[in-house]
Amino acid sequence: MNNLAQLLKDTIPQGYYVGGIVRSSLLKRFSTDIDIALPPQDVKAAAYALAKKLKAAVFEMDPELGVWRLVTHQDNIQLDLTAYQGKDLKADLLRRDFAFNALAYPVASLPEIVIEKQKTGNAKILLKRLRKAKIIDYAGGLSDVSSKVIEITSSHVFQDDPLRMLRAFRSSAELGFTISPRTLSQIKKDAALITQPAGERVHEELERLFATDRAYENLILMDECGLLTALFPELEPQRACAEVYYGEGGVLKHTLLVFRREEQLLARIEKFFPQYAKQLAFASQQKPLYKMAALLHDVAKPATAKMQKGRLRFFYHEQKGAKMAKLILERLHYSRADIRLICAMIGEHLRPSNLASNDVITDKGAYHFFRDLGPAAIPMLLLCWADYTSYITDEQLKKILPKSAERLMSIAQAQKTANVGKTLRHLQVLSLLLKKYFEQPKKIQPTRLVTGRDVMEVLSLPPSPKIGEILEAVAVAQVEGKVNTREEALAFIRQQKSCT
Repeated sequence: MNNLAQLLKDTIPQGYYVGGIVRSSLLKRFSTDIDIALPPQDVKAAAYALAKKLKAAVFEMDPELGVWRLVTHQDNIQLDLTAYQGKDLKADLLRRDFAFNALAYPVASLPEIVIEKQKTGNAKILLKRLRKAKIIDYAGGLSDVSSKVIEITSSHVFQDDPLRMLRAFRSSAELGFTISPRTLSQIKKDAALITQPAGERVHEELERLFATDRAYENLILMDECGLLTALFPELEPQRACAEVYYGEGGVLKHTLLVFRREEQLLARIEKFFPQYAKQLAFASQQKPLYKMAALLHDVAKPATAKMQKGRLRFFYHEQKGAKMAKLILERLHYSRADIRLICAMIGEHLRPSNLASNDVITDKGAYHFFRDLGPAAIPMLLLCWADYTSYITDEQLKKILPKSAERLMSIAQAQKTANVGKTLRHLQVLSLLLKKYFEQPKKIQPTRLVTGRDVMEVLSLPPSPKIGEILEAVAVAQVEGKVNTREEALAFIRQQKSCT
């Protein structure tokens, strides 16, 4: 569709490319769609005229704002036509959130449109050969793009749409831009308004923020502005909880450090688990989910904190935390599948620590771990890695990392080097579990040798929960190497007759 720019000029010469498409093109970054602003009276007719020429699907996306969307059948290009918000183009641009988004370029000036087809089937677009003299800039957006600064267009932008506060941090993370002091100051004043946007809109912004490798630094800034705990009020009690243990900032400080480690891990899986880099590559596509689990993993610690024999304990915080996380995620309109995964990770994140309390990790123990956790097992091990390594410095982690895949040290050996030794032993437990999962699958998911019908026929039993118990006993026997064939499994079942 090389003639798209010319077709747009011929059909809507009065239009202007606006917003993200202009800013991104100046940064030589592709956009997912094309936004064009038009006088209100022209939008509907222009939408139908373009749809006919482009052979595109067309529909009115937002009647109130006068937004029409077109999607081409051939290249799956998304094009939005929007009526001026205000009396003219200048008023429209100055109502936008940030100066770098308040830029426009005349359709009639005929930029070159580059279309890049994605594996997903969607298209990405870039405007080339933009002449700076033709760029319309009433808010200093060109200067902000050049200096990589995010600056609000007015003091009421967040009151007009509070989600823009979160968008500032998301844009900073995606683009590597700095948020201006004026913008940060305004966010501090308006932070409480963040509860107003619909949960699905907040979810979308968080997902895009967490998909970057700069989410941690922006969460820290969000917290300094009061936006983080305005968005997640359940985290505020963490700030003053267990400061005697975690230092100033309490559990919240720990939570953010775990988030940081999770971000580091997901950004470079091959660095921390070189032997399983290929098997764990899927995790890089799940950054938003796994980082959300890290953010909420200790959400219930303040509610469960109790002093016992002079020691601060958090009994059942993981179970209560899973319930609290469910409510938070439902508020943000996460899918049921995503909620189940995150809550399973949170609700069971002490399991590897419990395994580590034994000098030997048996095949039976590993089998039960992976059986109980199911699809949450590997993601939860990554969360535990972030949790354990949050207690040591980067330099300490660098020193012990090569030893993390070595044979499991004893508890006594770990205690000789205090906190670092404890962390190393926990990392070795994680490595051992991953080894069993990836290299010894028969120990983790043994092939079923017999069925429930076999059990009923051999033992002359009617259907009952007892059948499942016997099948489980067979599986454990396989894991322990006591049963290897169908014949041995049937013989094992016959031995259970005295127990029925």
